[in-house]
Amino acid sequence: MQLRHEPQDPPPPLIDMHTPSVARMYDWLLGGVENYASDREACAKLLEIAPSTQLLARNNRAFLTRVVRTLVEDYGIRQFLDHGSGLPTQDNVHEVAQRAHPACRVAYVDNDPMVLAHAQTTLHDNAGTLVISEDMRETERIRRATDRFLDWGQPMAALFVSVLHCIPDTEDDRSPAAVVRRTAELLPPGSFMVICQLVSDDAEVREQVTRLMDVSTHGNWGRVREPHEVARYFDGLEILEPRLVDVVDWRPDSAPPPPERRPKDWVEWGGVGRLSR
Repeated sequence: MQLRHEPQDPPPPLIDMHTPSVARMYDWLLGGVENYASDREACAKLLEIAPSTQLLARNNRAFLTRVVRTLVEDYGIRQFLDHGSGLPTQDNVHEVAQRAHPACRVAYVDNDPMVLAHAQTTLHDNAGTLVISEDMRETERIRRATDRFLDWGQPMAALFVSVLHCIPDTEDDRSPAAVVRRTAELLPPGSFMVICQLVSDDAEVREQVTRLMDVSTHGNWGRVREPHEVARYFDGLEILEPRLVDVVDWRPDSAPPPPERRPKDWVEWGGVGRLSR
């Protein structure tokens, strides 16, 4: 593993134990131990608003595993660019990909100081991984930082799995849709975009979760959106079957839950698109 910093970058910030981190909250929801009291308290409040949150985190992790395995085994992808990778846990992208084919290479992008600290110790002996200390919105900087690690002349998969709800809507090129579009424009023909985020048809849930997370993380949050908004991220892409769905329905390994056993508050929603150019 290599850890890359741009020469002009300041040192990574110190870990703030008192402000909840989305990455550490996700770690707790998955049953991890790399989190603090502030993260657990924020998760408790989140579960009061959306009780299915822990189930959704696990569903999302299972979706990520299936997607990566499918792209390696069925589509021959050997390179992955994972935006907002989060804390190392079980079945990370490189583990799933390299089990399917040992030559796979994975570049992780994150700017959470705890994620970067753990990546340095967890991935140091894996030459097929690279960790970029960067904001996922800095697409050109990410492209330059991975230039010697990824072969940008060959197809790859760019992952935005459960991270775009962390980016606020803006009128400039830092909005989620703009970040997705710029990333797609940089990818070689035949590449894939994997995109999902938390959505809800319940306006009260969207408002309450967005407000809670924005306050808890001191502004490091975007917005819970609606499915039709996420669908726009796939404009211009060839969407793989089963198209855009609740992630439990994306090529499941076993029968997905029936309607009466599904969350009613929110879901993780998205799919996989291919660049046909």
